[in-house]
Amino acid sequence: MAAAKKTTPAINEKTALKLVTEMIAIPGKSCEEGKIAAYIRKKLVAAGVPTASIVHDTAHKKSPLGGEIGNMIVKIPGTVRGPRRLLMGHTDTVPLCEGARPVRKGQFIVSKDAHTALGGDDRAGAAVVLNAILEIRRQKLPHPPLTLFWPIQEEVGLYGARLATLSKLGAPKLCFNWDGSATNLATIGATGDYAINIEIDGIASHAGGHPERGVNAIAIAGLAISDLVENAWHGLIVKGKNAGTSNIGIIHAGSANATNVVVNHLKLKAEARSHDPKFRKKIVEAFRKAFTKAAAQVKNDSGKKGRVRFQADLKYESFRLSEKEPVVKMALSAIDSVGLPAQTAISNGGLDANWLTAHGLPTVTIGCGQRDAHTVDESLHVESFLNACRTGLLLATGQEAAGKKS
Repeated sequence: MAAAKKTTPAINEKTALKLVTEMIAIPGKSCEEGKIAAYIRKKLVAAGVPTASIVHDTAHKKSPLGGEIGNMIVKIPGTVRGPRRLLMGHTDTVPLCEGARPVRKGQFIVSKDAHTALGGDDRAGAAVVLNAILEIRRQKLPHPPLTLFWPIQEEVGLYGARLATLSKLGAPKLCFNWDGSATNLATIGATGDYAINIEIDGIASHAGGHPERGVNAIAIAGLAISDLVENAWHGLIVKGKNAGTSNIGIIHAGSANATNVVVNHLKLKAEARSHDPKFRKKIVEAFRKAFTKAAAQVKNDSGKKGRVRFQADLKYESFRLSEKEPVVKMALSAIDSVGLPAQTAISNGGLDANWLTAHGLPTVTIGCGQRDAHTVDESLHVESFLNACRTGLLLATGQEAAGKKS
């Protein structure tokens, strides 16, 4: 007798779209995720998930930014045997999403207010995870042991994933994250990033009366930046077989309208990225040398110089999973099962998966239909989001090969 063919569990499309629309409309920028957490909790309890299974860790208390609430973690026993699976999508949005009113416009969900971003990044991913467990409960679908993980503060440094209480996750063996655009891509690697903070102390003086007595902190920064640009250590960086990027993003110096003061203090924030940890450190060192050199070049009339304080901190480490990893194979199988051309990808941006993988939990990230994130043109592609929900349900139930063509 031939074995019974597995059937692909189906999602309720109308319910999934209603869910993501409601979640997008809830404000919750980084450090203010309390309201969206309350919404998720309410939906879980209504679906029959025991309140004792819904916990929050103390990531917000460990974060340098503080915050309202920690990561939400839900552990659910399996109805079938198998390794524990973790499904995740971060709950915070960028400030530009505050006040977003999601509306359907053709094949997209957009913000009704032209001055706000949508917040599909990453409410779409958070909705994929919530929809999966709601469908499991509604349809009474069998499933392996599950951990549902909704991290906080992804947009401001991946702090939720970085500072998660790992013991509360239940030692999952297969981890899946939903964040990004293309739903046929399984992101199996991402770059690493250093945050660079530089403070320059110059010497103040009257810019008209005695400019020669001063040491201008902006002049020091200008020389250093010029050095970095001229020697190809800023922007896209390619040195032989090594590659990376750097960017100076924030500079604070001077006082409002005070052009008659030689500026004596400047703060600068930059970043250095590369998939190669050693080369990333070389980029950081190039910044250090450029600013140290510039500080030595600018002197006042008595030979006094300014001073540079330099600090570089690892924001997240790069990672690269093998395509032979079980978690990668399962993600690709689920994508294939919903009829999409499954492919792997490597990201030049940071993901919660960076820190989960660094914690010893190899994590694959799958897109969920976001487009133009962090801009007022942001949208969520409806069919892509629904396909993400389909892959989410397949992976949550262990049916990732159910509809796969042989």
